Amino acid sequence: MASISESKKLSQLLQELVSISGLSGHEVEVNKFISNELKKNSLKSKTDILGNLVCTLKGDESLPSVILFAHMDQLGFIVKKIDSNGFLRVERVGGVPERALPSQDVVIVNKKNKLLKGIIAHKSHHATELDEKYNVIKIKDLYIDAGFNNKKDALNSGIDVGSPVTYAPFFKSLNNNNVCGSSIDDRAGCAVILKVAQSLAKQKNKPTVHIVFSVQEEFNLRGILPVINTLKPNIAIQVDLTLTSDTPDMHYASDVYLGKGPCISLFSFHGRGTLNGVIPHPSLVDLFEKISKNKKINLQKSVASGILTDASYVQFANEGIATLDIGFPMRYSHSSREICNLNDLIDLKNLLVSAISKIDNKFKLQR
Repeated sequence: MASISESKKLSQLLQELVSISGLSGHEVEVNKFISNELKKNSLKSKTDILGNLVCTLKGDESLPSVILFAHMDQLGFIVKKIDSNGFLRVERVGGVPERALPSQDVVIVNKKNKLLKGIIAHKSHHATELDEKYNVIKIKDLYIDAGFNNKKDALNSGIDVGSPVTYAPFFKSLNNNNVCGSSIDDRAGCAVILKVAQSLAKQKNKPTVHIVFSVQEEFNLRGILPVINTLKPNIAIQVDLTLTSDTPDMHYASDVYLGKGPCISLFSFHGRGTLNGVIPHPSLVDLFEKISKNKKINLQKSVASGILTDASYVQFANEGIATLDIGFPMRYSHSSREICNLNDLIDLKNLLVSAISKIDNKFKLQR
């Protein structure tokens, strides 16, 4: 069980990460925050042309090199038209659930990086016809009301076609060390690997580890590929959410529960036009299972369809990379109110530090 102080520090870090609006392709402010956190711990980082943030921890060069990554972008919208009456029309960026959008709080980032508040309009109930009550409104029919009087008013605020829009930042603590936020996916993953970097930096016996905060995962899952092609790691470990099955609507899906430990994916596949997924490298599965038993960290297992991460493309880069998806249980993915458990995040951090430290010359890269 994590200490109260450790949970409190992690909660504060996660709250700060969640408070930053960082749509795919617009991750600069998230990058700045994480870069500053790394500097506080005397860790150097650099940003590539695409915006990926890389912190390399030098280790034994005779050992397989590792890249540990989590995406710092979030899903949302982009302004495509400003109506004459000042309402904003938008296009989705990433897998935004249309059925959950009306009446949501949003923020629009203007040209000075100021967050302007708005809402996704919801037709007045008293004017809703019977045949409208149970329909999902398509994105083309939705609009954002930010209080503007007309198009000129909106333009004068610094908003224009191309302005990024995300769910309004939100974070609160719940019972049993659970927390709820607007972009737990994947700011929780960023918080975890930031803590991993701080711990591994103090260890002498380890492989070279590249800690990467990647971009555009929610857009096309390929933002990290330039980093992979440049660093050419032997091992890739990706940190992201794992869908739980502990709510009434998900009981059929798996045996993954909030607050019962981190989770490895043994199979993921996305068949809706993508045809990709990850079947993890057996050496990595074996390593993490052994470490979890030795450290008495409960490691849950996931098999899921309809899920995809950037690890799906990473594994096929260069000569092939030994790859593993590992994550934290999370409820209500891609909604404006996602829930995770702080103990799961801390256990995941401890598991990653221990497992990566145990990678030696006996690790089998060949399947």
